[in-house]
Amino acid sequence: MMTDAAYIRSGRNTIIHKVRKLDLLLVNDLENPVVKVTQNGLIEHDGPVPRNRREAKDSYCEVVNISSPDVFGEPKTLLFVQCLNGKEYKVDYSKVGTPLFIRVHQQSYI
Repeated sequence: MMTDAAYIRSGRNTIIHKVRKLDLLLVNDLENPVVKVTQNGLIEHDGPVPRNRREAKDSYCEVVNISSPDVFGEPKTLLFVQCLNGKEYKVDYSKVGTPLFIRVHQQSYI
């Protein structure tokens, strides 16, 4: 794993966002929507995903392919993301298209 990554992997299904000036684009298998992690929270990303590191850097984001061997090594149904706003979010890919897809899991993890 890169040492200059904008996130830390924790446990089997948690991503910790750690760089305020870079957003994370979480890619989890092709059929799932991309989730954008900002300093203020999570949203479903509807724009294009950068094709390479240079494009990502130019758009102030880092693409995180959850199923790649560098991260978790498999697609996830359930993912937890700790944000810089002090909230932990639960991303439930089995609930895509519903209000339960992305929701606050815990108010503060500090």
